[in-house]
This record gives sequence, C-alpha cells and structure tokens, in this order.
Amino acid sequence: MLRLFAKTLKTGIITETIKRPDASELEALGIEVKRRVDKSFSGSIALRAVDAGSCNGCELEIHALNNPLYDVERFGIHFVASPRHADVLLVTGPVSRHMQTALLRTYEATPNPKWVIAVGDCAACGGEFGISYASCGAVANVIPVDVVIQGCPPTPETLVKALLSLMKK
Repeated sequence: MLRLFAKTLKTGIITETIKRPDASELEALGIEVKRRVDKSFSGSIALRAVDAGSCNGCELEIHALNNPLYDVERFGIHFVASPRHADVLLVTGPVSRHMQTALLRTYEATPNPKWVIAVGDCAACGGEFGISYASCGAVANVIPVDVVIQGCPPTPETLVKALLSLMKK
C-alpha cells in the first residue's frame, strides 16, 4: 500500500485540463431553448436517457448536463426516470441484441408525440461494432430516430444544440 501511495506522489497529477464552455454562448443558447420550451412544452421538456449497450462515454456527457457548469434544469430541461413521463428519448450505444426488446418496450411506453435522439457515433451507425450476432448496430435499425448526434462522445453543448434543432422542426 505504501509503495502505491509513493508512486502516486511521484507521478503527480496527469489529467488533461478541460476547455470550459463559453458562458455567454451557453447562456444565449439556454435562453433560446427556454423560449422554445415555454412556447411548445408549457415550461419543461422531459428527457429519458436509454443505454442500449454503450461504453458509457456518452452517458457521462449526458449526466454533465445536470452539473453546475451546464445546469440545464434552469432552461426547463429535466430528466425523468420513466419513459411514460418522457418527451424525448436520448439513446446511446449500438443496440446490443439483449437490449433490443428493452429499447422497443421503452419506445412503446413513451407517450406520443415522442422524439428519439441517437447520441454518439455508436448510436448513429453502430460504431466499431456494426451489425453482428451481438449487435443490431444503429438505433435507427430498431426504432425510428428523429435526430442523430455525431461525436465520440458529443459534448453537452452539442446535446443542447441538438435539442434546440429538434424543437425548431
């Protein structure tokens, strides 16, 4: 144990520095989102994140939407635990065969009108997994998709911009 502690002290901090989002740009984006949410959704839009077999990289970025840096709750965007309360499904990962039925049931449980956003490269095209005995590939191969967000993983800002583009349709 002491050897591990000594190695940690010797190595030091080696994490990357993050590029903080431009606060004014994020605020302007948020104001536009809030205006659309108030107009079309009576003040709030409910999101349900669905992991269909991802590596969790996209989930980390989705969860970052609720951290103090982004705080999307102030714009009327909130996450719900049940698809029965959701307006939008954020689906991540290539759809693994054992998650195919669960994704279909989640989609069917979401009330109409509903939107589906495929988050990340794996959800968009199956990523490096493609279609195989273990993977259905892209989310669009299982359920209808309204918006595809590219990136591995996409940033929280990109997620908010995609929601805004979806609301503009």
